[in-house]
Amino acid sequence: METKKKLPLILIVDDSAYNRDLLTEIIQDSFRIIEASNGSTAITIMEQRKSELACVLLDLTMANMNGFQVMQIMNERNWIKSLPVIVISAEYSPDAIRRSYTLGASDYILRPFDEIVVKKRINNIVGLYENQKKLAGMVIEQIHENDRLSDMMISILGHTVEFRNKESNDHIENVSLLTKIFLEYINEKSDKYNFSKKEIALISRAAALHDLGKVSIPDEILNKPGKLTPEEFEFMKKHTVIGSQMLESTGIYKDEPLVKLAYKICLWHHERYDGRGYPNGLKGDDIPIEAQVVALADVFDALTSERCYKKAFTHEEAIRMISNDECGVFNSLLVKCIKEIGPNLKTRLMEEVRLKNQYMIRDMESVS
Repeated sequence: METKKKLPLILIVDDSAYNRDLLTEIIQDSFRIIEASNGSTAITIMEQRKSELACVLLDLTMANMNGFQVMQIMNERNWIKSLPVIVISAEYSPDAIRRSYTLGASDYILRPFDEIVVKKRINNIVGLYENQKKLAGMVIEQIHENDRLSDMMISILGHTVEFRNKESNDHIENVSLLTKIFLEYINEKSDKYNFSKKEIALISRAAALHDLGKVSIPDEILNKPGKLTPEEFEFMKKHTVIGSQMLESTGIYKDEPLVKLAYKICLWHHERYDGRGYPNGLKGDDIPIEAQVVALADVFDALTSERCYKKAFTHEEAIRMISNDECGVFNSLLVKCIKEIGPNLKTRLMEEVRLKNQYMIRDMESVS
């Protein structure tokens, strides 16, 4: 059986029952109707049912809260951009008309009005906003799909390095998710950086490419089970510069925000806060904060994972070693971060993995 499409919902706001009945009579075949006899009631209805409403038909002259005040509140709450308002009023004043449009009204209809004209203009405004919502949804869906494909390609590149390096299959994912957790902590505890959600997502994505340059390191060095010789270590250190050069040579893409972030992370994620890192010996906050955070994520996951040259340390041991500067030197905010998050870090990481897998399953189902 075919499901009948639900008619759009219109809110009529007027302190005159006669006017409300007249408008209802005109449009009830095309719309569902909800009424408010004053501005305060209208605002309450919008608070509760804004997402359902297709349009507001608004009188200007009402006691207690007039139509201008209603539109002002809608502006303050950022409702009027997505919920069209059609003023239907006997107020024939250029100032009233101008003020209504300034406050965001989509149309202004004067009483007395022609029924056919009113119905047509309401249909036009509702249809216009419905099309805008559809287009916005299509754009968001396309952005989401592009993000999904970007994540997939970055993951493939990262895991290519992992495959050669014979590291844990989870290393790339763990570094990205730990980076996200640490950045969110920094936002909570300090107002120095104020990362947006978009920036956190972008940095976390770029973190997956931190060891990109290792694709050029020979297997006998990359997977040597024992300690590297000084010469081998010098060669290994080149992966930071090589990775950044690979990103720098991406032509038209090198100025993309993601590539710029990945460049900084590749080049400087082995710098130390005391200036004794590589390749440039940067010190303190001369090291970009993105590279500092990824470095902490990289060190923590390396410590807590089994490698060809070491056994895995427990989370508690890893936190103690990082706090005591046994695995590099980090700024005090990041050390505080690892200490405070530490007891719950394993749980947080598992939750992030669960959410990521949940989103991936949802995306696959939406594509299929």
